[in-house]
Amino acid sequence: MLQPVAEGVLIHVSEFIQSNSVVVQGRQGVLLVDPGLTVTELAGLAADLRELGQPVVAGFSTHPDWDHVLWHPDLGDAPRYGTDACAAYLLTLLAQPDWPEQIAEGLPPEYAEEIPMELLGLVTGLPAGSTQLPWDGPTVRLIEHRGHAPGHAALLIEESRVLVAGDMLSDILMPFLDLEAAHPLEDYLAALELFDSVADRVDVVIPGHGSVGVGEQVRARIDLDRAYVQALRDGAAFDDPRVGSSAPLEWLTDLSSWQREQLAQK
Repeated sequence: MLQPVAEGVLIHVSEFIQSNSVVVQGRQGVLLVDPGLTVTELAGLAADLRELGQPVVAGFSTHPDWDHVLWHPDLGDAPRYGTDACAAYLLTLLAQPDWPEQIAEGLPPEYAEEIPMELLGLVTGLPAGSTQLPWDGPTVRLIEHRGHAPGHAALLIEESRVLVAGDMLSDILMPFLDLEAAHPLEDYLAALELFDSVADRVDVVIPGHGSVGVGEQVRARIDLDRAYVQALRDGAAFDDPRVGSSAPLEWLTDLSSWQREQLAQK
């Protein structure tokens, strides 16, 4: 079921870690961001859009993680965009004969049989340095960085004052750094600075996973992510509700400890 979160912006929430698919209404149809997750959910999302009389005219993947590059035939064959770096990463992955096995290793077992692989990752890269999404709808600004993954981009929907944050600014997941990057801590902090620079133009933030943040929660989430990354950098204790005894997902505490160990080795 689609839920409105701002003027012309709706979301569909998956059962898997509260994954958010974002729908932005345009003149001739909708922009669909990070659609997921199972075959049933994707087909249901397509049915909801048909009921609204809103075909998909463009798609966008905020980054190349498998759960952000899915698609379903019922959504049509609209162009699916990503940053140049995101598309290059996926092109390299899909050129490997064993890519389905590589993806399968990271799938949640309870959903693995329901994840559609046929159209996974078929993303067209926008020209390097692009700052705006090419589509016939409200202005959507690209905020590209490498805070979480190569080619990650948040989207600023200016008219609706909505920030689609990808896998950042979540109320249930602490920051997941790109540990393959040369400078993962610095990259993440730089991404948060970019979000800081547009926060005065944002009333609603939609994370890739978790609940929508409104009003003062926008800056509060930026500050919370920054404090977490700084604690990682400085070897300090975490004062973060997303890890520890109150963590909404119990496995996050172990993952946070592992992340700290990996950074120490790096």
